[in-house]
Amino acid sequence: MTVARLPALTSFRLIDILKVIAAQCIVLHHFSAYGPLSEAASSALPEVFEWLYDNARIAVQVFLVIAGYLAARSFALTKRPASSVFSAIWQRYQRLALPFVAALLLTVVCAAIARPYLPAEVVPAAPTLPQLLAHASLLHSVLNVESLSAGVWYVAIDFQLYATLALVLWLGGGKRWLSLALVALLCAASLTWFNADADWDIWSVYFFGAYGLGALAWWAGLRARHGWYAVALYATALSVGLASLAINFRERIALAISVSALLASFGTWQLRLPRWLDAAVSLLSRTSYALFLVHYGVLLLANAAWAEIGSDDGDAALLFMAASWLVALGTSHLFHTQVEQRIALWRSAPGSGVAPQSAK
Repeated sequence: MTVARLPALTSFRLIDILKVIAAQCIVLHHFSAYGPLSEAASSALPEVFEWLYDNARIAVQVFLVIAGYLAARSFALTKRPASSVFSAIWQRYQRLALPFVAALLLTVVCAAIARPYLPAEVVPAAPTLPQLLAHASLLHSVLNVESLSAGVWYVAIDFQLYATLALVLWLGGGKRWLSLALVALLCAASLTWFNADADWDIWSVYFFGAYGLGALAWWAGLRARHGWYAVALYATALSVGLASLAINFRERIALAISVSALLASFGTWQLRLPRWLDAAVSLLSRTSYALFLVHYGVLLLANAAWAEIGSDDGDAALLFMAASWLVALGTSHLFHTQVEQRIALWRSAPGSGVAPQSAK
């Protein structure tokens, strides 16, 4: 798969800021939803916890849009053989699945430690080999296998979406207008049809509305490179999304549309932040995937410890949860540097069969 040679997005702080906010919302949603710790802490701030439980989870739409935006950035809209498409898909699988499996094993250990202290509905049961293999192959949702961690459906969907985009662009045959038109068409179909039917929520087409809007936002933002038809196709998909909301309003799609419009307009702007804030945003953005992977194990151990303490003091639970959140952040940094980055270096090493840029 040909990779576009464009400026590194690490300097595009708007994307990093969005990732940081969305990641924390998802983590706090899970902390508000599971175990005796959340029950005790919610008594101290009931309205906040109600909002986290009901609304914070839609922050996943931010990641869907950003994932589409970055995936579009990684593809050069040129004609390429089918072998390069499947190579890119395989590289994406490795990029997602190898850290995912490592984190999953850590979560299994954490669950085993926490299981004696928590109700069965809070802790996943001890995994079977078929269950582990289903997760490792990213087919756990398709096979209707019980999840071993919170939110793991997203990893499988991210892979499906990347593969879908790669295949759609390949069908475009190197014609930019056709490639973008096919993406816009599938995006519109998702927004109006597939996303309105929850039976499709284990497949990429259910989420391609948000993902496709992100991809189209990237191309629209580069109108000098791709022409005004990129803007027209993005505007068309955006209009279809708005029209679909008028018929069937969905907060998740409204958020996806808003984020895509923000990226189309300002995604490549160089935001200047104070040095300390810039460093913090950069760090939290780089470790956002690691945080998503490891936070549930920390959550299980925190709930087990709180159950052993046996207190129902809401203020104390709130402080304990805040400390657990900080532990999750620290654990994500360790996982990112000691596991995720080492896997990326191994994959990019000579003889691995993976081009260095694919580790980004």
